[in-house]
Amino acid sequence: MRRAIYAGACGTIFTLWALDHLSFSYLDLHHVADALMARHGIQAFLTAALITASYGQKVQNVLNLSDVDWTVTSPNFTSISVPGKVPSQAHLDLYAANVIGDPLYGLNDFNLRWIADSNWTYTSAPITGLNSNASSTWLVFNGLDTFTSIDFCGQHVASTNNQFRQYYFDVTDILSSCNQTVISINFGSATVIANETAALPGQETWPYAVEGLFEFPNRQFIRKEQSDFGWDWGPAFSPAGPWLPAFVVQLADSVYVRNTLIDVYREGQLNLLPPDQTKDWVLNASIDYLGSALPDATLAYVLQDSNGSTVLNGQLSNITTGNSTITGSVVISSEQVQLWWPVGLGPQTLYNLTLDIVGSGNTTLGSVTKRIGFRTIVLNETPITEEQQSQGIAPGNNWHFEVNGHEFYAKGSNFIPPDPFWPTVTESRLRTLFESVVDGNQNMLRVWASGAYSPDFMYDLADEMGILLWSEFEFGDALYPVDQAFLDNVKEEINYQVRRVNHHPSLAFWAGGNELENLELYLVNETAPDQYERYKAEYETLFLDTIAPIVFGNTRSISYAPSSTSNGWLSLNFSLPQPITERYEDILPGHIYGDTDHYDYDSSHSFNSSTYPIGRFANEFGYHSMPSLQSWQQAVSPADLTFNSSVIQLRNHHYPAGGLYTSNFFNTSKGMGEMTIAAQRWYPVPHKSDSVQNFSAWCHTTQIFQADYYSAQIQYYRRGSAGPERQLGSLYWQLEDQWQAPTWAGIEYDGRWKVLHYVARDVYQPVIVSAFLNVTTRDLQVWVVSDLWEGIRAQVGLAWYDWEGKTLNVSTSTPASGSGNANVSVGAINGTKVFEGNLDAILQGHDLADALLVMEVSARGSRPNSNATETFRHTNWFHADRLSNAKLVDPGLELSYDNGTETFTVKATKGVAAWVWLDYPAGAVLNFDANAFWLLPGQQRTVGFRVKSDTTGGKWKDEVTVRSLWDNNVS
Repeated sequence: MRRAIYAGACGTIFTLWALDHLSFSYLDLHHVADALMARHGIQAFLTAALITASYGQKVQNVLNLSDVDWTVTSPNFTSISVPGKVPSQAHLDLYAANVIGDPLYGLNDFNLRWIADSNWTYTSAPITGLNSNASSTWLVFNGLDTFTSIDFCGQHVASTNNQFRQYYFDVTDILSSCNQTVISINFGSATVIANETAALPGQETWPYAVEGLFEFPNRQFIRKEQSDFGWDWGPAFSPAGPWLPAFVVQLADSVYVRNTLIDVYREGQLNLLPPDQTKDWVLNASIDYLGSALPDATLAYVLQDSNGSTVLNGQLSNITTGNSTITGSVVISSEQVQLWWPVGLGPQTLYNLTLDIVGSGNTTLGSVTKRIGFRTIVLNETPITEEQQSQGIAPGNNWHFEVNGHEFYAKGSNFIPPDPFWPTVTESRLRTLFESVVDGNQNMLRVWASGAYSPDFMYDLADEMGILLWSEFEFGDALYPVDQAFLDNVKEEINYQVRRVNHHPSLAFWAGGNELENLELYLVNETAPDQYERYKAEYETLFLDTIAPIVFGNTRSISYAPSSTSNGWLSLNFSLPQPITERYEDILPGHIYGDTDHYDYDSSHSFNSSTYPIGRFANEFGYHSMPSLQSWQQAVSPADLTFNSSVIQLRNHHYPAGGLYTSNFFNTSKGMGEMTIAAQRWYPVPHKSDSVQNFSAWCHTTQIFQADYYSAQIQYYRRGSAGPERQLGSLYWQLEDQWQAPTWAGIEYDGRWKVLHYVARDVYQPVIVSAFLNVTTRDLQVWVVSDLWEGIRAQVGLAWYDWEGKTLNVSTSTPASGSGNANVSVGAINGTKVFEGNLDAILQGHDLADALLVMEVSARGSRPNSNATETFRHTNWFHADRLSNAKLVDPGLELSYDNGTETFTVKATKGVAAWVWLDYPAGAVLNFDANAFWLLPGQQRTVGFRVKSDTTGGKWKDEVTVRSLWDNNVS
């Protein structure tokens, strides 16, 4: 037994029992068709539990505890007693009861820290409708955040200490002598317990700065969402409460399915190695159940297509039972099923698989239905072959994903928790966000570590929409303890989570955590090199020796790496329980390994491609920007709408406080300064007489810089598909916001697109044309890059203009034609250089501040697994000097709206319009078909839109405005 930790805030004892002392396990209460959950989110999840609990099983009663009245109190504040909900968290219930204001408003992330430092008790009303004749009664909790002491009928049931595990407790004996069926869950302060745990005698320590300290310290000691303790893009609330659904389950003389693993892979497939695509499929199913032993049971299966037609049915073979688990498998011919593909690469074919536990007398004892897809997805880190080297690829190791045996270019971004309070994250909210992912030409999201594990409905949406989810275990920017109790706790967490989600075809990969090798071990080596081997061994104990065998023991279909960014594996040996030997610094000269991340806040480097990393895959990179005026107005008072107001500054958590500082002006001023300097360095800065409009223009200019910088990097990484690095992935930081503040996001908290998301959508098109300037030699190159799976012929046009839109007498001859127009060939997932010359020689006699290159490409081709031929077009612009020096002219923008076609038209009448921006008022959320584009004088662009929400009754259309970079000069 671990020693008792005393929550000093109220003196309540929270005993952290050894894992084998607790009567707990996993309960899978989502057995109904996944489509139900995808349609209705959390509420469907709850309903599914009730429906399926009785389907094919002699279950006497399943009570959804969200239907019970709850009261929330605190021993720290006896005057507080408010209605509660399940699922919920204390902040949400206090807000609903008007005890506190909106947690996301103003400086409430500082003002409400008393909630995190207090204990909170959820007490149910007496529970009615329980069956006194049930053979057993269980309390089931899908998620408790985080430290609890649970009572039922006035008796202690158990304690918990992990936000990410499902617990269930047998309360049959307690119920038999119960006078009042009341559940009480006392949640201890995670911030207090984390500190008390860190202070234990003999507790683990690490060298200075290895823990990424944001606000609350010591997060690495507890199994709670790490970003609850603050991050540089979000607040620190450290909430407590029953954050996922909970139930009372009563059983008769049968079994109850509590968790299910389904693994679909090719015969002979091993993790981390590309499988033989000619082999048939193996479907392995493993059901964990609650109830009596089933030594003679079998497993029957029915596979149905999306129309409900039966494709296959029969019995699984190789049945084994033990430890309340039954497992079997079946081989399915490749000819009998269709493949699932990511969006843009083929159809998202899904099947419903129903598994029945069949006992003697052909009685169905339990049943579960999961939606699955047939696909292979592998992280290929194998050595570069001689054949690859003969194609010009640098030696080293691969680092890219392959789906169904095909390389592809991964285009996407990083997903963070979309809200500081997960109970507010609904299926409909994520559907809207994922629609923006698909609309943004993205096919992969890296689901960042240190948040919470993704809910099933998030994977359901990704399955339907074809979004690959690079998923990570919840460890990041710290090293972690390796005492046995901590490791045992992690084992149960990992085992549950891997089994819970493995059936989803959108699951692309598991990483052990965020920035562990490239940052944490690097910091140890920098600050305490004499201790490096010790901490590396501890790192391997957790992320290789503990986690990897659980992943590989449960699934053959998913790859695993211990860190999000690394140099990859050095060798594999599948005869060992843990097959991976990491490469670390074992790098040969001239060789390329692994994936990269990149952050450089010196904006003088921002468009210098020599400062970008060279690797096989870019998993995160970025720069922060301000949200729009409309978002700021949701979160701060009108008096605070200035760029450097105290509230604006303190909502900027870059750079983080590094502790519990409520006046972080020193660090935040550096982050605010980085945005200011970047805007001043690269663009004309606003100087409007109206202070609010000036603030809005400054916010927008930081967004232009962010988008411009990301665009340059994305195009550079995509060109890498044709380079020696054979670069095959670009995931920028980050997709979305979880509150209204300066962050790296491309989508604001309410779903409004920043400039970044529009620009990323543009350069994530299948075929693009791009310019690259070597800032040292002044050599200019133009490339056409394609991520299509077949070679194409592309027509390229290059032309120079001044800012008035007049054609410059400049020769931009292409190698193919000797003129500014050419037909070129581009290989599959590759690029072709179509022009190269010295910029100063090209523009000799012309003012660099008055010279623009317009690049256009058009190509005919087919998307992967499509017989339809389509035309791919892309237009891009290059300016020879910084836009802060540019000789801008008034473009004379005109805006009109057509009620018949429901489209806006923007026309430039006088000069070149740079960064044309359609803006719309508060009260609606929508995305335009195009935005942040450029126009030559005389050109016009018709723009449609897609409304996501609207409280204006359509009146927002009357308040749409248009501006360009020229408007920064207008007071």
